[in-house]
Amino acid sequence: MDISIAHLGPAGTYAESAALAYSTWLEKTTGNSSILHSYASIAQAIRAAAQGETQMAVVPVENSIEGSVTVTLDTLWQLDKLHIQQALILPIAHALLSTAPDLGAIEVVYSHPQALAQCQAWLEQYLPAVPLVPTNSTTEALQYLKTNPQAGAISSQRAAQLYELPILAYPINDHPDNCTRFWVLSLEPPQSGSQTSLAFSLPANTPGALLKPLQIFAQRQINMSRIESRPTKRSLGDYLFFIDLEANLESVMVQSALAELQGCTETIKILGSYDILSIE
Repeated sequence: MDISIAHLGPAGTYAESAALAYSTWLEKTTGNSSILHSYASIAQAIRAAAQGETQMAVVPVENSIEGSVTVTLDTLWQLDKLHIQQALILPIAHALLSTAPDLGAIEVVYSHPQALAQCQAWLEQYLPAVPLVPTNSTTEALQYLKTNPQAGAISSQRAAQLYELPILAYPINDHPDNCTRFWVLSLEPPQSGSQTSLAFSLPANTPGALLKPLQIFAQRQINMSRIESRPTKRSLGDYLFFIDLEANLESVMVQSALAELQGCTETIKILGSYDILSIE
């Protein structure tokens, strides 16, 4: 049986690489093959899984250099349907693609905002006066190279091979251990895994309002590996919080913490309990 997987496209994005790696892992472990479907934005890929257009979506949630991918968090909270089934860790190595003869001929660089930010120091050193133009994906940026020989695009080695484009410099990311964490999302209920992610909003913005939920986990010796605040979009200064726990959702301690959490939060959403798969 083929499993349909949504991802940020077009072909050659890092999201597609993560989806391909997950597809390979899925076939080895379950025997099921997969069909990948690309979408123009991360939000569209998430909505495709939420609306049943695809069975899963593989989307970025956090980069080791630039932090959280906020559109993933915001869309997941708004839709209130999807659950995390797996986390994927993908090493990221950026390349500068261009038909220009050398770096001195580059007059503009295109890429996804995350990629531009992850190569900021390199760009300041080698292309300090060149304008940086954001695009929806690292692969979308490549379309500008066809019509402008003075344009450059930050993308992957795989994209260079797919679209037969020269690489002027590689790797250009500022840190050698650059990696991105992806979430595999589906409508299936939360499973059991070593990590648990949840989100909650608070009933009022008062002193100590956030401290109380955090103490619930600290008192039970449950480690929080990440906490992220995002605006609720209801009013200025009103936030919701995303938390990753190094604990299984089904454990007694986590269930006890969630029960107590009900008393000091407005809304709680269990995003998933899952394991982490590292991609070589």
